[in-house]
Formats: sequence, structure tokens, C-alpha cells
Amino acid sequence: MSDLGRLSLLILSIFVLVGGIIGYTKAKSKASLIAGTISSVLLAVSFAYALQDPLHGLMAGLGVTVLLDVIFVIRLVKTKKFMPSGMMIILCLITQGIVVKELLSSPLKIY
Repeated sequence: MSDLGRLSLLILSIFVLVGGIIGYTKAKSKASLIAGTISSVLLAVSFAYALQDPLHGLMAGLGVTVLLDVIFVIRLVKTKKFMPSGMMIILCLITQGIVVKELLSSPLKIY
């Protein structure tokens, strides 16, 4: 198993945190800051967990990215604005693709 799946979780974690901070500074949205921080921490924990147990850490990260996709799709439908929801959907989908590829190429068995 390569490090690409784990690295993608860490990179997405940084993007999500930065997005939450930007949402707070531009729109004074405490919800963006809180949600961005929590989501970023969950992705970072998944990354750290994947260092010890790649299979379960990547699966946890995949779960977080799927939840983020659902949230951002709902927000995109509600606001009909591509930024930031559409961009975050794309980043989450890219991360999901990388993680799924890693999981499928893994010699580890899913129980």
C-alpha cells in the first residue's frame, strides 16, 4: 500500500480547515469555522490512524469524505453557488477516488 491515500486525507484536512477559516473571516460564519475544524480534525485523525492501521484508517477517512460530500451537495443545492461547496465536492471526490484505489489495491483483507 502506498502513502498516497493517507497523504490525500492529510491534504484534504488542510483544505477543509483553511476553508472553515476563510468562511469565518469573510462571512463571519462561526458554523463554518466549527464545522471546518471538526471535519479537519476527523480527517487528520483518520490520517494518523492510517499510519498504524492503513485499512481501517483509510476506511474511516473515506467515511468522513462521504459525509462531507453529502453536506456540500445539500449546501450546493440550497445556495446554487459553486464556491465553496462545488469545489469542496470535487476535492472530496478526488480524495475518495484515491482512497478507494488504495483500498482496492491493498493486500489486506476487509473483515
